[in-house]
Amino acid sequence: MKKIVLIGPVYPYKGGIAHYTSLMYRALSKKYDVELISYKMQYPGFLFRKEQKDYRNDMFRIKEAQFLIHTANPLNIISTARKIKKMHPDLVIMQWWHPYFAPCYHILETALGRKIKKLFVCHNVFPHERFPMDRLLTKMVLKKADYFLVHSQSDGADLRTIKPDARYRQNPHPTYNAFQIRNMTKAQARAELERLSGKKDRSGKLLLFFGFVREYKGLKHLIQAMPDIRERLGGVTLLVVGAFGSDKEDYLHLIEQNHVQDCIEVIDGYTPDNEVEVYFSACDMVVLPYESATQSGIVQIAYGFQKPVIVTNVGGLPDVVTDNGTGYIVEPRNPRQLADAVVRFYQEDMEEAFVEKVKKEADRFSWDRLTEKVEELLRDE
Repeated sequence: MKKIVLIGPVYPYKGGIAHYTSLMYRALSKKYDVELISYKMQYPGFLFRKEQKDYRNDMFRIKEAQFLIHTANPLNIISTARKIKKMHPDLVIMQWWHPYFAPCYHILETALGRKIKKLFVCHNVFPHERFPMDRLLTKMVLKKADYFLVHSQSDGADLRTIKPDARYRQNPHPTYNAFQIRNMTKAQARAELERLSGKKDRSGKLLLFFGFVREYKGLKHLIQAMPDIRERLGGVTLLVVGAFGSDKEDYLHLIEQNHVQDCIEVIDGYTPDNEVEVYFSACDMVVLPYESATQSGIVQIAYGFQKPVIVTNVGGLPDVVTDNGTGYIVEPRNPRQLADAVVRFYQEDMEEAFVEKVKKEADRFSWDRLTEKVEELLRDE
C-alpha cells in the first residue's frame, strides 16, 4: 500500500480548506496509508486578527492529525520535513490557497528534497484579492512541485502561466455532504431558524447567501436586485449568513438605500459547523453573485443539501453548474439578471426539477472521483 503524507489545516481550524483537508483524508484513507500533518501555528495574530479555531463542534475532527508545522518558524519547518522523510512517503500532498504559505512551503519542499514526490491541491492558484509579488511567491513554490490538482479550467490556465509543463488533473470541487447531521426537512429547519433568530413565520420564499463576505463575492449586486425581486414576487427573504470584514456598515447602508430592510436578514459571524445544516436545509436556493472566482465550496455545500444555485459566469463556477439544470448561470455585476433568475425559479416552479438534477450529478462531485485523479497521477509516474 502506497504511503501519502497529507498537509493542511484541519479541526479545530475554521473554514472550507480545513473541511476539505479532513474529507480528503477520509477519502484517501480508503486506499492509501495516510499520515495527516497540520499546523501548530497557521497565521500569526497580527495577520489574522479573528479567532482561527472553533471548538464548538468536532464533526470534522481527525484524531490521527499531527499538529507539527509552525508556518513562520524555519527551524520548525526543517524539523517537520525530517520527520516526514522518516515516514518514507510515496507522495506528499499540500493544500495551496494563499501566497502567505510560500516561504513555509518553499523551505519544506527544499528540505524534503527532489526524491519525494509533491502534489499541490490548488484551491486557487492566485489569491482572490491580488497583491504585489503574489505571482512571484506562487511561482517560487509551485514550480518545484511534481503534480497538481485543480478544480476549474481557469485555475488550470493560471497554473500553466507559471509552469507550462505542469502535470495536473482537473476535478470538480467535491461535495460537502458531511454537514448533514440531523437530515432535517425544510419545515424542521425553518422551525429551528425561527428559534435561532426569533423571527416568526418562515413559510415564505427564502434565498441564502452564505460564507465570508468579501468584495469579490458581489453581495452588493444581490442587495441591489432585491427591490426588483420583492416587487415581482411579493414575500421573499434573503438570508445573508457569514462573517463581515470592516465594511459591514457599507452593506447595511446599501440595504437601507435600497429600502429592503424588510426582506434582507443579516446574520453576522462565523457559522459553527453544526449550524450550517439549518440555513441550507431551510432555504429554497443558494445565490453566489460573485464578481470573480476560481471555484467555490459554497456550491458544493448547497449540492450536499440538494439545493439548486444561482452563480455568475466567472472562473470555475460554470464548470460545476448546469444552466437551467442544477441552477442558473448569470453574468456578473448584473442585478437585473440575478432578479430575473430568482423570479424565473419561483414563477416556473423549478425547485423539484433542479433538485432531481442535483441528485443525478452527485457522482461527478464525489470524493471517490478525486481519489481517482490522485491515482492517475501516481500511475503515470
